Amino acid sequence: MNTETLKKMTAWNNGFLQLFIDLALVALALFLCISAGENNFTMGGILGGLCWVLWGLHVCGFMVIQPNQSRVLTFFGRYSGTVVDNGFFWTNPFYVKRKLSLRARNMDVPPIKVNDAGGNPIMIGLVLVWRIKDTYKACFNIDVETTVQPTSRQAGTNQNNVTQQLKGYDNFVSVQSDSALRKVASLYSYDNLEDKNEVTLRNGGDEINRRLEQEISKHLDIAGIEVVEARINYLAYAQEIASVMLKRQQAEAIIAAREKIVEGAVSMVDMALKKLAADNVVEMDDERKAAMVSNLMVVLCGDEGASPVVNTGSIY
Repeated sequence: MNTETLKKMTAWNNGFLQLFIDLALVALALFLCISAGENNFTMGGILGGLCWVLWGLHVCGFMVIQPNQSRVLTFFGRYSGTVVDNGFFWTNPFYVKRKLSLRARNMDVPPIKVNDAGGNPIMIGLVLVWRIKDTYKACFNIDVETTVQPTSRQAGTNQNNVTQQLKGYDNFVSVQSDSALRKVASLYSYDNLEDKNEVTLRNGGDEINRRLEQEISKHLDIAGIEVVEARINYLAYAQEIASVMLKRQQAEAIIAAREKIVEGAVSMVDMALKKLAADNVVEMDDERKAAMVSNLMVVLCGDEGASPVVNTGSIY
């Protein structure tokens, strides 16, 4: 069997109904034992003992299922189904009942060092939200710490057993998500070097997260685990190249700023020359225009404020 079978509880499985039957067995056992003691009736004592044995077996069939919890049932090694209904139920006491949580869980995968598509070492981490979808696969397709749902007499040790079970799933999910993250990171560059339209880890956003979610889902499908959300929460160059890449980014920023400054300066010089010519403020030959353009470009593109020199004579 490779698919999940869900069991719906019938009226006969109602825990409160079975509780009355349980109390009736106790009353019958007490009556038979007391009657056998007073009348020296051996058969009554035997029947009373059998009632106590039946009561002991019967009480092992009770189970309480909280919202988004389930019980995986196996009968002498054979998978019988999964109970997902919430409430107080009774089932065959010979069933082995494994408690399995269907609630969403959050995992913060620490940053790992990988090489991007360009071979640059980077640090990348992710946040993953997952939950169990197929209880059959989760219980029988992977090897984790699993526990049998205890009776009321064993409830004191249940918390430690469930904790060990969850740690087993956490370890499996962590290893598989680490592998998927390495694969996705190797398919994209950290940043675009030449092609500005290239999808990268830094600007990919939702597209990268969707690809990551799909890749992790493939790795976790064997365990019946559904990926609710996966997104990159940490991205940086590795320490050995971080300083070099920072200088490169600074150089790109400076070049981009200079381009804007030069573009604006050329526009202002062109506007000044056209305005002077249109208003007949002064007539200049090509040599004087070139000198004026040079001076204006120095003033407009310089990092520091210019110190003007006032010419009190002729401009020629």
